[in-house]
Amino acid sequence: MRALVLDRPGAPDTLRLAELPVPEPGPGQVRVKVEACGLNPVDYQVAAAGHADWTWPHVLGLDVAGTVDAVGEGASRDLLGVRVACHGDLRRAGGFAEYSLADVVALAPVPDALDAASAAALPCAGMTAYQAVVRRLHVTGEHTVLVTGGAGGVGGYAVQLAAQAGARVIATTSAVNAEHVRELGADEVVDYRTEDVPARVRALTGGRGVDAVVDTVGSGSATGNLALLVHGGGLAAVAGRPDLTAVAPFTTAPSVHEIALGAAYSHGDKRARADLSVMLFELFGLAVDGRLDPRLARTLTLDEVPAGLAELAARHLRGKLVLTFR
Repeated sequence: MRALVLDRPGAPDTLRLAELPVPEPGPGQVRVKVEACGLNPVDYQVAAAGHADWTWPHVLGLDVAGTVDAVGEGASRDLLGVRVACHGDLRRAGGFAEYSLADVVALAPVPDALDAASAAALPCAGMTAYQAVVRRLHVTGEHTVLVTGGAGGVGGYAVQLAAQAGARVIATTSAVNAEHVRELGADEVVDYRTEDVPARVRALTGGRGVDAVVDTVGSGSATGNLALLVHGGGLAAVAGRPDLTAVAPFTTAPSVHEIALGAAYSHGDKRARADLSVMLFELFGLAVDGRLDPRLARTLTLDEVPAGLAELAARHLRGKLVLTFR
């Protein structure tokens, strides 16, 4: 099979095209004939450092959509020919290849009305936003929510999900993406390059602050945003934990939620992996109903993926890049 491989830890431009043996599914696995695979920041981040569980050459790509063409022991043969998608285990070979293996309990069926590229755009970023907004922060119409990086992968989905819940949404982004983020559902947009974000958020909320924060930037940003939470508010940290010592004990009493989807494989059990399937299928339903835009920016061929990852690393991309096999 054709695959894009990494021979050692390195930058996206060290990836190369190769021919690899088609993998055989083991117990509890299926083999997916890949139709599409989403690109995510974790791809270039983990490629730079490598992973102790990898064998070389390694195939990146966590978000796979395609058709089951073989099943391992313990996996039902009824899955053969079924269109599926999943968020995979970063310790294993991924979907930048014509075939990929997947844990059967993590699979979500892809509705007929959803194309493979859109299905592959949703898992990592979409489920991260879903877990933050719906599962952890329990956002409702009574809430004001701050989303940092509103034009990014996770941020763009978080803006949509919070708006769907009826919340007032404040999002940070650059001026060039402001109108796009408003179209996703943000009520107010703050230019993080030219404005004092905390001061602007306080002004927009009449000094009250926000009920919830989805921070997609990093630990420094998350720490600063703790000060914007009202009493009993919550922060979902996507890119780095905040320093809780920034808040005096027994004052605003914030709740902090670390979002780590991939840990369902490395530190979770079968139930945690199965929940990946549940969340993804719920996202597919929202997309089919027109309530969630998969935000597909464009599709790439296998040889275009390294440049796509480099573009993603520059952090100015609007929407999702997806590899497709035509």
